[in-house]
Amino acid sequence: MIFRAAQINDIAQIQIVRNSVKENTLSDPNLVPDKDVEDYLFNRGKGWVCEINNKVVSFSIVDLLQNNIWALFIHPDFEKQGIGKKLHNMMLDWYFQQTSKPVWLGTSPQTRAEKFYTFNGWLVIGKYGTNETKFEMTKENWQLNKISY
Repeated sequence: MIFRAAQINDIAQIQIVRNSVKENTLSDPNLVPDKDVEDYLFNRGKGWVCEINNKVVSFSIVDLLQNNIWALFIHPDFEKQGIGKKLHNMMLDWYFQQTSKPVWLGTSPQTRAEKFYTFNGWLVIGKYGTNETKFEMTKENWQLNKISY
């Protein structure tokens, strides 16, 4: 497993991973065009990938402009191997080196993602959109959670 910053030539494989997930699926894959992924990776924030045998199997992207976790997805064939946790931690370490502002995300209720974020110290702060749970992580909470790892 190789964990590294995302590069422009990773976008096609990032899209494959994004469209392979079984939860938090896109109703229409065209809703997230390559140019949007590129914008989030290189203009709005930063992204990371996990690569196995030269294939992207997971990715995460954080948005500094909206203080938002834009994406954290793992190809279903590579779940439950600690990849999401590693990308999550890399992303939050980097984010809180850039700013002290809280970061938020939205995810569908009663999913593995919701359990993952709860387990990793994110606090529910309400609803997002029509049917998502909104979570928040502060720099202080992140520092406290990191101590327990």
